[in-house]
Amino acid sequence: MPNIHHHIAALQDTLKPLRSEQRIALVPTMGNLHDGHLELVRIAKQHADIVVVSIFVNPTQFGEGEDFDSYPRTLDEDVAKLATVGADYVFAPSIDEIYPVLPPPTAVLAGAITTQLCGQSRPGHFDGVGIVVSKLFNIVQPDVAVFGQKDYQQLAIIKQLVRDLSYPIKIIGAPIVRAADGLALSSRNQYLNAAERQIAPVLHQELQRLAQKLLNCEHSQKEFEALLVETRERITDAGFIIDYLQIKTAQLTPVANDAAIFNKEKQDLIILVAAWLGRARLLDNQLVTFK
Repeated sequence: MPNIHHHIAALQDTLKPLRSEQRIALVPTMGNLHDGHLELVRIAKQHADIVVVSIFVNPTQFGEGEDFDSYPRTLDEDVAKLATVGADYVFAPSIDEIYPVLPPPTAVLAGAITTQLCGQSRPGHFDGVGIVVSKLFNIVQPDVAVFGQKDYQQLAIIKQLVRDLSYPIKIIGAPIVRAADGLALSSRNQYLNAAERQIAPVLHQELQRLAQKLLNCEHSQKEFEALLVETRERITDAGFIIDYLQIKTAQLTPVANDAAIFNKEKQDLIILVAAWLGRARLLDNQLVTFK
């Protein structure tokens, strides 16, 4: 079973004598682990000798009226799952341990990358992500950290944070892990009732459909916009309430012109969606790679 630490000093004392000869990987989570999280640990073990998994439901990344209080806390079950994939340490701190002052008076993120997409509908969310990830990096001092690509914007922001603050950490983006019917695995999938769970795979299906149309498209900006409108309508007709559906460059910058859209510049694109289905806010994305 993984060794569990609840206090920063104890974890640091444990890791300090190990880091001179062994590589350390960090997998940050909020717990309620599923197969997607376990795959992050498997990937981490390919890049490091020791894997630390943090389990912390971070209050600073939840907005007013969001599901912080109801977010599942399942530490015992999580630790048992982590034992099956060889995690070495679990860091499960209290809120007071992470935040001596709450809300924290320090912010570490800025720029357009944090205010678009999820940042537009969840103001302050990425400020909370930025501060907690920065703290975890400082506490664990890993050589490698692994994050899932389902949260594509979050991954891009963390890469920016590491670059701009000169963290000596390699960030690895892990491919999305999906159920057999294509639904991206998420802790919030458990909010779906039986009927909604049957509908939920439509989100990924529509992203795949749009990606194929983009790959086949050699027309105008007008047609590009029509494809987005059509996809929004199809997702809405299936029963979703769309937060956003957008196409960006792989670096999350705007798609500037027809040449970029229709592959005359050989520029990869990313389709990103967030949509509500009942109580569940589902995220997904699809990379469009032009050959």
